[in-house]
Amino acid sequence: MPAGGVAVIVTMLVAAFVVILNETILNVALPRLMTDLGVSATTVQWLSTGFLLTMAVVIPVTGFLLQRFSTRAMFCTAMGLFSTGTLLAALAPGFGVLLVARVVQASGTAMMMPLLMTTILTLVPVTRRGAVMGNLSIVISVAPALGPTVSGLILQAFSWRFVFIFVLPIALAALAYGAWKLTNVNEGGGQRFDIVSVVLSVPGFGGLVYGLSNIGEAGGVDPMGLAAVIGAVVVLVLFVARQLQLQRRNAPFLDLRTFRFPMFSISVAIMCIAFAMLLGSAILLPIYLQNVLGLPAVVTGLVVLPGGLLMGVMGPIVGRLFDRVGPRPLTVTGSVLLVLVLWQFSRLDTSTPVWFVVVLYLVLTLGLSFLFTPSFTGGLNPLPPHLYSHGSAILSTLQQVAGAAGTALLVSIMSAAAVTTTTASGTRVDLVPGMHTAFTVAAIGAIGAVVLSLFTRREAPASAGGGH
Repeated sequence: MPAGGVAVIVTMLVAAFVVILNETILNVALPRLMTDLGVSATTVQWLSTGFLLTMAVVIPVTGFLLQRFSTRAMFCTAMGLFSTGTLLAALAPGFGVLLVARVVQASGTAMMMPLLMTTILTLVPVTRRGAVMGNLSIVISVAPALGPTVSGLILQAFSWRFVFIFVLPIALAALAYGAWKLTNVNEGGGQRFDIVSVVLSVPGFGGLVYGLSNIGEAGGVDPMGLAAVIGAVVVLVLFVARQLQLQRRNAPFLDLRTFRFPMFSISVAIMCIAFAMLLGSAILLPIYLQNVLGLPAVVTGLVVLPGGLLMGVMGPIVGRLFDRVGPRPLTVTGSVLLVLVLWQFSRLDTSTPVWFVVVLYLVLTLGLSFLFTPSFTGGLNPLPPHLYSHGSAILSTLQQVAGAAGTALLVSIMSAAAVTTTTASGTRVDLVPGMHTAFTVAAIGAIGAVVLSLFTRREAPASAGGGH
């Protein structure tokens, strides 16, 4: 690794941890915000939905931006936007300003993960990439898991503004250190900006995540959500056609030639299944714990916290194993564990002890840790350097879409299969049959990851000219 490379990666890991922590840190504060700002549950939910939409729109653009601008410029822009949004949120006089602040925050957050992945691919030799990429699991899993816990502790003693005040000094310190010490991994180039691609990508990716989120929140076939998904798919077909046209001129906005590399395509598919199951389960389990077992929200957060921490611990370990044995033993193990745990989730009922749910969730996150790092590294390794930024952006974009799709699918199935009974004392909804059906479908879907894992293999990086 070049001199200063370790400092570059560590700086970006710290910055990425802070911005990803911010994704979930506001969830626990939403009821407090409804009261303090005088808004409804539907309105306040836009603080989360708007964040996700912005991520879905900005991430695809980063493939171009990382080719066009230098590492330092991209890092400073990302952390500058995030810090500005955080400060604006802490000072927000009302809901409108707070929503704008979350959008600005999300714009910076969206740039960080593709920037971090591209930097690692550029700086780290292929023989050590697994170990370094394993640190991404700390960012991806521990940060979101800690978000609600940190937020809950802050809200016990302070107002919701301190959720942002807590994050701001760390973000500013990372920005200052990066601006001072960060060396450029790439200097940028003269790539042309394609306005047509941007115009298509915004309603395409944004509309898809919005539609899927609407369906998930409605717990069924929401007409507006369904219309948004159909419209987004049509626009994305046009977006793909535009990229194929630009590729013939060797000037794509988001280079889809990454899919010419079989290991990239297989790894993306495994990642999508894993993220759909992770985020879908992360929505269903709290509903089960609170509505079926009757646990308070604080205890629910503590039940799922160990799983996120385990993924963080396992990330570097799995990364080192990847460097030694390659992806197949890890991804097959992880995908089999995923299927087995989801099948066990489909058998939960009103008498299931809480400790058993904790154990199952720990095994689920163990399985996912065996999938994430090998899929990231094994999928991006074969790409030639000029496709690093595009591969990272595509992987990050499809994670967002898969997470929204998994949530929408499992929540819709749960709601449709729930049993409603009407008695003299009122209407009662039994969620257990819905949970059983949703997790059974998830287990069947996860079998796809097992099949795909059998085809994973270690693949050497292509030459710089590969993929043209």
